[in-house]
Amino acid sequence: MFNSKILVMTAVSLVGLMLTSSAQAVTQFDQNVTPDVIFGSGNANGGFTTDRANGVELALRAKLRFDATNQPQNIFNSNGDGTYTFQAGSAPGGFSFAQPPTTTPVWNFEWSINSNFDNSSATNLDGLTYQLGMDFDPGPGTNFQTFDPINLPLADHSIGDNSTTDATDSIAADASAYAALIANNNVAQNSWNMEFFNNAPFDSFDPTVNGTYDFFITASNGGGELARVDAQIIVVPEPASLTLLGLGGLAMLRRR
Repeated sequence: MFNSKILVMTAVSLVGLMLTSSAQAVTQFDQNVTPDVIFGSGNANGGFTTDRANGVELALRAKLRFDATNQPQNIFNSNGDGTYTFQAGSAPGGFSFAQPPTTTPVWNFEWSINSNFDNSSATNLDGLTYQLGMDFDPGPGTNFQTFDPINLPLADHSIGDNSTTDATDSIAADASAYAALIANNNVAQNSWNMEFFNNAPFDSFDPTVNGTYDFFITASNGGGELARVDAQIIVVPEPASLTLLGLGGLAMLRRR
């Protein structure tokens, strides 16, 4: 994850090593994010897998987006180790993108990026670069779609600072407003479904297939990676099949 360094180095490179090494903060589980969950009222804090390093807080979690009545719930199904388990199956109604919802799982993945969670710097969102990776391979391998979720022409993220609440967040209406928001704020959050990204070449996602899906977020500056968080969503069979699978089979599904 981190480049090895030779023992003899200049003072400048030593500073770079100190920043890079401190990014190896211990990942924490079932955490709250700073300042709170701000992407809409009714969304509870907690259940996040986080990394906090170099003043940056990165977080990922999964949530039950569609229950039997097609309503979201604050159910995260965290296993306490950076993995989250949900039953296979598509949403009862899904989004308007596809009917029937053949590519809409019952779960969402949710993320939070805070470029200055401890007020230790003046770094706003556009002061760093990011990579978000989404795995579309349910098997033991990975097939990542990766992109920078912040430095975009326009996005519908909830944006704010360390005092923002779900009642005071901002969502840009156009590209100009979005550029201003990421230049003047340090918090961005969103809740996404795999359905949103089911386009070629990542158009083979099937919510009824059992498997594992890995996700990651990194934050970097010109000197290297500052923080990284990884999480995994485990999709298991319906309850009747799960009983037959047994603990041994469930262990095979989990790679952590």
